[in-house]
Amino acid sequence: MSRILITSALPYINGIKHLGTLAGSMLPADVYARFQRARGRETLYICATDEHGTPTELAAAEAGLDPATFCAQQHDVQHDLGRRFGLSWDHFGRSSSPQNHRLTQRFAQQLWEAGFIEERVTQQVYSNADKRFLPDRYVIGTCPHCGYTAARGDQCENCTRVLDPADLIKPRSAVSGSEDIEIRDSKHLFLRQSLFSDKLRSWIDSKKGEWPLLVTSIALKWLDEGLQDRGITRDLEWGVPVNAFEWGANPQGQTPDVEGLAGKVFYVWFDAPIEYIAATWEWADARAAEAGRGPAADAEWERWWRGAEAADVTYVEFMGKDNVPFHTVGFPCTLIGINETQEADGSWKVVNNAPWKLVDQLKGFNWLDYYGGKFSTSQKRGVFMDHALELLPADYWRWWVTANTPETSDSTFTWEQFQAQVNADLADVLGNFVNRILKFTEARFEGVVPAGGEPSELETKLYADVNAKLAELAEFMEAREFRKSTTALRQLWVLGNQYLTEAAPWTAIKTDVERAAVVVRTGLNLVALFAKVSEPFIPFACEKIAIAVGEDYPAQWPSAQGAAVLDILPAGRKVAAPEVLFKKVENEQVAEWLERFGGPEAAA
Repeated sequence: MSRILITSALPYINGIKHLGTLAGSMLPADVYARFQRARGRETLYICATDEHGTPTELAAAEAGLDPATFCAQQHDVQHDLGRRFGLSWDHFGRSSSPQNHRLTQRFAQQLWEAGFIEERVTQQVYSNADKRFLPDRYVIGTCPHCGYTAARGDQCENCTRVLDPADLIKPRSAVSGSEDIEIRDSKHLFLRQSLFSDKLRSWIDSKKGEWPLLVTSIALKWLDEGLQDRGITRDLEWGVPVNAFEWGANPQGQTPDVEGLAGKVFYVWFDAPIEYIAATWEWADARAAEAGRGPAADAEWERWWRGAEAADVTYVEFMGKDNVPFHTVGFPCTLIGINETQEADGSWKVVNNAPWKLVDQLKGFNWLDYYGGKFSTSQKRGVFMDHALELLPADYWRWWVTANTPETSDSTFTWEQFQAQVNADLADVLGNFVNRILKFTEARFEGVVPAGGEPSELETKLYADVNAKLAELAEFMEAREFRKSTTALRQLWVLGNQYLTEAAPWTAIKTDVERAAVVVRTGLNLVALFAKVSEPFIPFACEKIAIAVGEDYPAQWPSAQGAAVLDILPAGRKVAAPEVLFKKVENEQVAEWLERFGGPEAAA
């Protein structure tokens, strides 16, 4: 694992994201990226706004803006909120970038010329009331499989089945609500996913035990139900144009019907995953520009994604369970299709001497809900990132969301549970420890790390306990087990409090100043250690803690063993207690927030 490439599912451009989106992709990815950087590994964390599709066109029209202007504004909003939450993206790109246009068109052309894309005349939903074709997700009706009455035409959110608008019972326009819709012929391009079924099954089977069961079960469910070819173009104006480049011939000597495809764009679920690669290209171009050079050479960004240069890269994806099918089926079909080709006898051969990299580790998450109901951007239900930062600093939210990551099942946010957990963990355990030892040092040792004295059996036991807990924490973090990681970290903080209570320097100093000095020095080194290992989770507080004890920020993950793990601060260094790190959330605040955001009744 000499290099770590991390991507989190692209947040859609339409609307400020809620805590559920944060929990299901971006925050776990950030915690993992910060941990890997602290371990000294070359790490690249890439994300971007997903900007194409009908919702963008509609939202832009509602705002009185053209889609390009709307997306530029919303990208700035999401980028600013992410940074304020401490999301340490190396680059936060845009799927509408020139780089993504070029890569999407290039990949489509290669897939066509390999015979993996074909033209088909399809029957599409046309709304007479809206005077437009309706993309799949803007046709709503009853799911024929589970009876959910608000299923979209591309996928049922309730049972996760992939749908076609024609499958829906009582379909209607999501734009106007009109049932005055009809079916019209339209020519489109299809990715022949069915050809990749055996290839995908073999690859996914090889990931059993490495990927969460949630991920492999969703992927295999799609394959078990029969992998269908997928339309990758839409009748829209905003997106990557289909006919903006020269097409070569496919194995049958055919070229696409440019006239029939005029005015169409690639489907957002075709171009959005390609943006992971394109955003890396954007990152390299931005760095080249900062250095006063022209556009980056291909080798500067492709070294993360293809060929021998990427052999030492471990690629890790983070996403919610609703995104899993597109990343275990759709995007892999694209990459396999431009890396290999299928012969007439059904065998496969490599055609790309520098193949594009498939994901190595895929961490999928269940949903975080709000009092048992879904967080919803469209329904404005739940706590959104901008509102969260109005109420409390980012670290409160980062800690609670990470500690309640929906890994094995859905998690539930309630104000009451949020209050209890952040008060107990952040204020009572970590904040209290840091404040107690630093205030005591200022009062009794003139704010200086004391020298002198020899460790006792109590310190020897503490060294062993701390080393064991650090090893456990690092193991959980490497495995991307975030709930277990926060539990291990909290237990490490508790060790500090237990030690301070048992060693009682405020008592020892009355009769044995040297003994009190040992305890204070050990406690201050625990503070320095906590700043190092807590940084991936609560970076803003850890910066304050590091400054308080004169340490660099961000720091490297501790590598020392035994007693050396608590030999960080030199004797004689000045330290100073910071302002209160975590103020408790009061009952009055919770009552106010329940009034503002609602409780169980809002979820219902």
